[in-house]
Amino acid sequence: LNAEVKPQSLPVKIMNNSNSCTVKHDFDMILFPIVYITVIVISIPANIVSLYVACLQVKKKNELGIYLFNLSLADLLYVTTLPLWIDFALKHDNWKHGKFLCHFSSFFMYTNFYASAAFMACISFDRYLAVVYPLRFHKLRTRKTAVAVTLGVWLLEIACSILISTHKELFAYMKTDYFCYDTFPLEAWKAKMNICRVFTSFLLPLFIMLFCYQGSYKAIKANKATMDVEKGKIKKLLLSILLTFILCFTPFHIMLLLRSIIEKGDEACEWAQVFFKPYKITLALSSFNCIADPILYCFISETGRKDIWHTITSISKRKDTIHSQKENSRHMDSQESTNMMVLPPDSLGN
Repeated sequence: LNAEVKPQSLPVKIMNNSNSCTVKHDFDMILFPIVYITVIVISIPANIVSLYVACLQVKKKNELGIYLFNLSLADLLYVTTLPLWIDFALKHDNWKHGKFLCHFSSFFMYTNFYASAAFMACISFDRYLAVVYPLRFHKLRTRKTAVAVTLGVWLLEIACSILISTHKELFAYMKTDYFCYDTFPLEAWKAKMNICRVFTSFLLPLFIMLFCYQGSYKAIKANKATMDVEKGKIKKLLLSILLTFILCFTPFHIMLLLRSIIEKGDEACEWAQVFFKPYKITLALSSFNCIADPILYCFISETGRKDIWHTITSISKRKDTIHSQKENSRHMDSQESTNMMVLPPDSLGN
């Protein structure tokens, strides 16, 4: 066998068409498996619960349930790609699963990553209309409108992801390694795509959420009919949504924008070495959004907590009923057996 063994302590050479850089990938092997496995273990059951809660909301004719369902679906689909990226990190960013899976995983990952951001903006806008204009824009807060909006979001995100994931340079063979999506330094075509993504898929949803939070906060503060406790709950939920979005998405997109603007020319390799670790760390941390989403909408919001508690109590009552029926059945069987054993006197022979 002539297989080349790559020592973990050695740096890995990363190349594009015009530059060659040497960047150590050792910390990838620790960072991404720990972060992504944590996300997988926690987010899958949490988002399944969130899907169930969303279905309950849709049954109650609440349009918010449609946005919540699609948000949880986007998070779950995103998480399904993480095992491949864990393997990618463990192999020193050397893709071993072929060209098709590289394109497919990149498409799947980034479609759902940005769809999640878009649905968070949709939920914020829906809550804004509910608080500020409870009667005026009622038609915009129907299930039909929510379905149309979610379809539009999916189509837009799929179209944007296709432009990136079908590019011929997405999957490249460089020296001894196969690279999928991320290369250092950044290629010119990818830098342009990233800048477009930052403005349309990050800054636009962020602006919508900031606008909705400010408008909702003013309306809640001015509404004297609403009790202070209720005001506190609404403000807490809106602020939690905004902070989650900022904490999970902002660091990664700052690094993405910096790389796209600075990482080029004669100094591209030097900048690639500077940005490598911060970029990878922010990319890994952005996946925690998949955990934060269901916790926010299902466990922090009062409606979500009530639905979950109702489900738990219903299951508990059902189990108690089944257990009680089994106990009654056993008791009746025992009683019948006792009656069979104790025969009446006239049945005994003389």
